[in-house]
Amino acid sequence: MEERFYAALITCFFISFGVLIGGSIFGSLSAYLTGEPPISEMMSSAQRLRIWAIVAAIGGTFDAISTFERGIFESSTIDLFKQIMLIVSAMGGVKAGILIISWVTQGEL
Repeated sequence: MEERFYAALITCFFISFGVLIGGSIFGSLSAYLTGEPPISEMMSSAQRLRIWAIVAAIGGTFDAISTFERGIFESSTIDLFKQIMLIVSAMGGVKAGILIISWVTQGEL
């Protein structure tokens, strides 16, 4: 059971990382095709995609809400802790993606 949880943590990290990096790269490509500056669009689209990368990584919001509900009302604190750790892992993937995008674009964090 614990190996599955660690695999889920790693998966959440890389899904959010991939959504952010891929979305910002394709956003800059669309800016290039429309004549806009692609580097500034890459950083701004990465900033806009942060919450969506987290939502995509944890598998949608309804599963997270039901897990929080089960943890609070049914005293299943281990499920609540695991869900919080999955969200923190997804946030780490987003932060790593933003850091890489800011290194590439020489933008601010």
